[in-house]
Amino acid sequence: MRSVKKLLPATLATALAAVVAAGLVLGSALHASSALPSQTPAPTQDAAQGPVIRSQVNLVNIFATVRDHSKRIVTDLKQQDFKIQEDGQDQQIAFFSREVTLPITLALLLDTSGSEQFMLGAIQQMGGSFLGRVLRKGDEALVMSFDTDVDLLSDWTDDRGQLDRAIHKTRINAPMGGGMINPGPVGGSVTGTAFYDAVYLACNEKLNSEAGRKAIVVVTDAQDEGSKVRKEEAIEAAQRTDTVIHILLVADSRFGGNTGVAKQMTEETGGRLIVANNEKHLQEAFDQISEELRSQYTLGYYPTNTARDGKFRKIKVDVSNHDDKVLARKGYYAPKG
Repeated sequence: MRSVKKLLPATLATALAAVVAAGLVLGSALHASSALPSQTPAPTQDAAQGPVIRSQVNLVNIFATVRDHSKRIVTDLKQQDFKIQEDGQDQQIAFFSREVTLPITLALLLDTSGSEQFMLGAIQQMGGSFLGRVLRKGDEALVMSFDTDVDLLSDWTDDRGQLDRAIHKTRINAPMGGGMINPGPVGGSVTGTAFYDAVYLACNEKLNSEAGRKAIVVVTDAQDEGSKVRKEEAIEAAQRTDTVIHILLVADSRFGGNTGVAKQMTEETGGRLIVANNEKHLQEAFDQISEELRSQYTLGYYPTNTARDGKFRKIKVDVSNHDDKVLARKGYYAPKG
């Protein structure tokens, strides 16, 4: 069972001080728990605990979706149809399943910057329906919004009503050509979109301690202005927490969308980028992501490289039919120490 950590007052004050010192202003419940990469303390070991026995070989899990040349999902493949390489070296598949029974832990991130005003109503309506379709018994989700800051609107829950209410609490929080402004916690008519911060925080603060399948679905134009972390740090946070990022690229023609950034973030983590610039396409995009989350193969292998060096290892997954396209993560970080 998942639990939400509660901070004591003294811890809360310390955490808030660290956040303010870093210059990263976060909304709602994330105020008390966020930290930039450079602020993360190195793990320590209590001498009283004695020696720690570590496994020398860790199972690497991969969740893969396969589509044919017509973009239909392929569901009848066998273990021998798959081939896995790590840093160019063939790996022996130790575990395979066509039925994914592991629960999904899903973070829904909604861009509420001014450029998303034209689609916010549709996003609210379809986002709630999406969670209602994709979540099953044992699954949980959270809802975050981001613009000039990052707000946690609902923590982990399987309560569909709570999640739907959280989605409908989203409000545009940036200036829009003389329109009404709903200022963030810092007040004033500030602008910006903390896209990278939102992804980083969702991974490191919320998904890091979760098990099973972990995914982020972001509805955004992928334009970032004002994040304290870089794009590369957001991607690394997803890779280190084994989190897949899916992006529904919703961009107003007046502002445009950053397709290059969205493509890199999804490809590096094994997710999907879908352009959805109207309500029909948005509905279709949510349907595709829902289908993929429920139509994955589970693959596992024990890497031939057993070095605990903390380095990034590249993964390549292929299938025997080269006309089929595999969607899977591109790598992982080896354990260290």
